[in-house]
Amino acid sequence: MTDLFDLPFEDEPDDEAARAAGGDASPELPPRHVYTISELAHEIEVVLADRFFDIWLEGEVSNCRRAQSGHCYFTLKDDGASLRGVMFASAVRRLRFRIEDGLRVLVRGRLTFYGARGDCQVVCDHMEPQGAGALQLAFEQLKRRLDGEGLFALARKRRLPLLPRRVGVVTSIDGAALRDIVKVLRLRHAPVHLVVAATRVQGEGAAADIARRLAQVGRVTGVDVIIVARGGGSIEDLWAFNEEVVARAMAAAPVPVVAGIGHETDVTIADFVADLRAATPSNAAELVVAGHRELAERIERLDRRAQHVVATALARRRVALLRLEQRPGLAGLAGRLASRRATVGALGRRLTEAVRLNVAAARRRSAEWDRRLAACDQRRRLRRAHERLVACDRRTLAAVRGGLAARRAALAGRAGQLGALSPLAVLGRGYALCWDAPHERLLREATPDLVGTRVHVTLERGGLECDVRAVEVARRRGDE
Repeated sequence: MTDLFDLPFEDEPDDEAARAAGGDASPELPPRHVYTISELAHEIEVVLADRFFDIWLEGEVSNCRRAQSGHCYFTLKDDGASLRGVMFASAVRRLRFRIEDGLRVLVRGRLTFYGARGDCQVVCDHMEPQGAGALQLAFEQLKRRLDGEGLFALARKRRLPLLPRRVGVVTSIDGAALRDIVKVLRLRHAPVHLVVAATRVQGEGAAADIARRLAQVGRVTGVDVIIVARGGGSIEDLWAFNEEVVARAMAAAPVPVVAGIGHETDVTIADFVADLRAATPSNAAELVVAGHRELAERIERLDRRAQHVVATALARRRVALLRLEQRPGLAGLAGRLASRRATVGALGRRLTEAVRLNVAAARRRSAEWDRRLAACDQRRRLRRAHERLVACDRRTLAAVRGGLAARRAALAGRAGQLGALSPLAVLGRGYALCWDAPHERLLREATPDLVGTRVHVTLERGGLECDVRAVEVARRRGDE
């Protein structure tokens, strides 16, 4: 027993004692490896990407935030822990519902580690709600939101026109809905013109196509009402009419919109937004032309009443006439009426002949007055006076022209004589005229008192201002 306790549990043999006893030395520890933070983060990221690259998670959404880029950031949590999550815009666009706080979901994705912040998050590729299906949840979410905006309010609903002339139809060109609408309109003999906008009614992009066709039909001139129609189907088949873009396009339509989508039990968002919901496409056509049918029935009722009233009145008049004919005082009434008719006929003929004679006499008097007026017609007198006036004008003009020619000839002769006597003609032969300085007196002789004065000499062209320095006194002929 004692040899069991030769080496107490607390004590360990030191190395030297062990070596002295011939035992082996303790094994050496492996060398330490010191990680940097970045290296460890990278190792964690590799491990997570390798181990948790495709996982399913269940939790409750909180702190949901949608970025302008379309990415959705949120936190998944349960009673004991929480984990950051992100769903990129491409995956968000595939969802039929909106991600909201408090929503319990089942997500599929991969776990990633963001070393810059030391955060771990799950990148979600798929999400589905727990409990209600995704489509039903999306339906309820959009219904609550649009109802809160007032798109379902009764005050916004518009009444259908009583007698529409042009009806727009937004539906598939190959579907049974269009054939049902045309069939109903033919049976009702409704005088309406259809404007059909062919569109897809299910599948990817159908909602945008329906909204675009609604806007196009609303811009057509003369369209009074629009029918949006589709045959029956599953909730997936009818989902295009649960999209927000279709609901807003119906609310923005300038004319009332009737929704005839699916069967009577099918309910879509478009049914709540439409101004009037019809159970089926056929029922939609009947509601649109109900005014025509009611008006036609009313006209038929009034026609029957009018025929009855007229027939009754005629019957009473016939009875009254028979009673009058049976009275003794009216015996021979037909003969007396025939005699009066003959008298009236003779008087009519006499009156016609008298009127004819009076008209003929009036025409003869009118012709006589026309003849007398033609003889006294002032237009003829004015025409003759105008002719005489024109002749006098021509003679006067000829006389004036002759007198002017004679006067021009006499004037030319006088001008020639005047030119011959003009001193200017003499100047043209080389002579000049000498004037005193004020140009008032013509100098005819040179006198001594002119010395030192200024004289003006006129030539044929221009003149000279000259100072007199000396004079030469000419001798008179008598002095010689």
